[in-house]
Amino acid sequence: MTTEVRSLREFKMPDVGEGLTEAEILSWYVKPGDTVTDGQVVCEVETAKAAVELPIPFNGVVEQLFFPEGATVDVGTVIISVAVAGAPDAAAPAAAPAAAVPAPAAPAAEPAEPERREVLVGYGPRTGTAQRRARRTTTTTVTATPVAPAPVAPVVPVAPVTPVVAEPAAGERPLAKPPVRKLAKDLGIDLRAVVPTGPDGVITREDVHAHASAQAAVQAAPAAAPAVVEAAETPAVPVPVTTTGDVRVPIRGVRKATAQAMVASAFTAPHVTEFVQVDVTRTMKFVRRLKESGELGRDVRVSPLLLVARALLTAIKRHPEINAQWDEAAQEIVIKGQVNLGIAAATPRGLIVPNIKDAGSKTLSGLAVALGELVDTARQGKTSPADMQGGTVTITNVGVFGVDTGTPIINPGEAAILAVGTIREMPWVHKGKVVPRQVTTLALSFDHRLVDGELGSKVLADVAALLERPKRLITWG
Repeated sequence: MTTEVRSLREFKMPDVGEGLTEAEILSWYVKPGDTVTDGQVVCEVETAKAAVELPIPFNGVVEQLFFPEGATVDVGTVIISVAVAGAPDAAAPAAAPAAAVPAPAAPAAEPAEPERREVLVGYGPRTGTAQRRARRTTTTTVTATPVAPAPVAPVVPVAPVTPVVAEPAAGERPLAKPPVRKLAKDLGIDLRAVVPTGPDGVITREDVHAHASAQAAVQAAPAAAPAVVEAAETPAVPVPVTTTGDVRVPIRGVRKATAQAMVASAFTAPHVTEFVQVDVTRTMKFVRRLKESGELGRDVRVSPLLLVARALLTAIKRHPEINAQWDEAAQEIVIKGQVNLGIAAATPRGLIVPNIKDAGSKTLSGLAVALGELVDTARQGKTSPADMQGGTVTITNVGVFGVDTGTPIINPGEAAILAVGTIREMPWVHKGKVVPRQVTTLALSFDHRLVDGELGSKVLADVAALLERPKRLITWG
């Protein structure tokens, strides 16, 4: 009688967005004993950027789930094990004990197939042999607890290993992303002295902060500061409403990413904000005409935001210098070849800014379709990390909350953001008479390193002129 040989394969939490270090498991779609196939979605996780569904990269039977729903897991941590069929692992129990005893370095009779690395976005697989470091238990966010008891699988004996943290060799550059290097430089920290905790020895922001705290002999880490929650947004965890005491809500996911991005933007880019009141009576009539005629399509959603977006894109076409990015390393201003228009969207998980790729090349109908899809996807919490990367300019519609205006903070890496206030009926001088008109306030914040007052004023004035006479949207550009 032949018996099928099965071995365990582990699936680790991947880096589903550039620079992410952790993700929260929102829901499991499988349980121990279920059969899974390559590419099947097994769970949904929330990162600092979006909710993402994770596919399993191999076939087999689910053996164990290592974390329950709601757990926050570090990138690179095993979250599920799967029993897969395969004869090559049959010799593993015999070969493993020999590897634990000092012996001539003879490779086991294994196929020379490299281990598959589940890295969706990020550094990707490294060439050569990666040197593992010991995990520091002080940085573990959640203790791994199986969701359900799993059958006992054959265990390969492994000899105890003394934890050793490998320091970079002389002349070797420590692994860290550019923002982390800048943070270390600003704090005056040598990255070679920092103990890495990220996957494959990558130094994270938390590692730099921990090292700085140790140097200053501060007991509490910066991440342990009390959280302040705005009532206008839904927190990531349930908040009791029957208590009379203080409520503390963990800072994580989208809220954490938003806070870090806004602080970085506010203290990196010198902000200037200009305001203008606009008579949008004709724009509102144009919106009604488009809705009633259906000329953009029967199922196409038409709103004032659509015409604001078209007006901004037209103004950018006339003044492309505002669609730019500051390159600190090269000391250059990069004028982008296409406009990736970001739309700030309030979701149950917090504020996100997905963007419409190459929005400037779309027709009014195409822009309306893209805008509708973007908003619907954001509200469902299904926006992918790719849709929130590469933005060049952003619109935030604070008018939906009944707010007249504000001073918006520029999305990191962009040059400008336009805030649109609520549309109110106000007394206005029109054709020499004071009459009621539909009026809104626009606020344009821009990075003064990239955009001077003249350029910012011209762009804002163009947007206002287009909204006052929306027929120019057809002729301008």
